Amino acid sequence: MAACASFLISRSDYDAVLFDLDGVVTQTAKLHVAAWKVMFDEFLQRRAERLGEPFRPFDPLDDYRRHVDGKPRYHGVADFLASRGIELPWGSPADPPERDTVSGLGNRKNVLYLKLMKEQGVEVYPSTLALIRTLKSEGFRTAIVTASKNCTEVLNAARIADLFDTQVDGLTLQENHLAGKPAPDSFLEAARRLGVEPIRAIVVEDAIAGVAAGHAGGFGCIIGVDRAGQAEALRQAGARVVVSDLAEIGVS
Repeated sequence: MAACASFLISRSDYDAVLFDLDGVVTQTAKLHVAAWKVMFDEFLQRRAERLGEPFRPFDPLDDYRRHVDGKPRYHGVADFLASRGIELPWGSPADPPERDTVSGLGNRKNVLYLKLMKEQGVEVYPSTLALIRTLKSEGFRTAIVTASKNCTEVLNAARIADLFDTQVDGLTLQENHLAGKPAPDSFLEAARRLGVEPIRAIVVEDAIAGVAAGHAGGFGCIIGVDRAGQAEALRQAGARVVVSDLAEIGVS
């Protein structure tokens, strides 16, 4: 049991805890933000010059939080472009990164992200790892649930793949034709794989879309991790508990 905990996870109430990856377990959210900004700013600059319009850059705080964070990559591209009134062909996942389609821009972002990950490595949140290890020692089942198609590479780079009993990621969604967050499909699939009822599981998320997905899935508790000054937005999306760091969560 953690001293002065904001919330205690009890084995009598819950059987499993489902964690988002970026921004909850690993500090890779900053790499995603940087990659999104470079990709979108390059595209928006080219478009502004071609159309003779003012260049309005991608906001790494507001635009990322509202339109991109927690969503499957191509949907993040499409939602941000829609917010600017920009329509592009969807294209194909095989589109080259240089092609101005939704898929092409998404692929360009992924190239930039992987480059940053190779250059900077993958850092983890020590408090999150401490919580996961405590949960497992108390008999909880754990899952990693993310829209990222690079989940396996990230977990292996951080050497933490063994901490999770199951993994549901962007490749899982694609292969099983599941909707990404804010739809609850990914969390429900993880609960199914763990053999637990959603009401007996906790979702831990830092993204508004992820919190909304947990809420829509009828999970027993959604813990919002506020790393971007959006505590109220996380509560409105369905978070029962909001903390700035998982050191505030205890296990009883």
